[in-house]
Amino acid sequence: MSVKTCNAYGNISISDIAIAKVTAHAALDCYGIVELVSKRFTDSLLQLFGKEVVKGVNVETNGDRIFIDVYVIIKFGISITAVADSLKEAIKYNVEKFTGMVVDTVNVNITGVKL
Repeated sequence: MSVKTCNAYGNISISDIAIAKVTAHAALDCYGIVELVSKRFTDSLLQLFGKEVVKGVNVETNGDRIFIDVYVIIKFGISITAVADSLKEAIKYNVEKFTGMVVDTVNVNITGVKL
């Protein structure tokens, strides 16, 4: 799927993969995030067979609304709540700035902690 909009210059279509890449960059720039992890083993298999999948990010679109799920490992000793809130805000800001669309939800799934 993709999000679509129209302006004076024509139609604009932004793919879910492009949104996922922006999300991944925003997540990795956020303090306390060590890495993004695949949510399922099948995501890793899809990467092996050449299908473009952004590790640790799932994007769904419905009309002009964007729903994002992020799977991360955080650094030990940092407030989980603070990191999750910061991550949500960073992703929402960057994706909305990039697409010009509204990010409806950002779900942060913390799968582990590293030293």
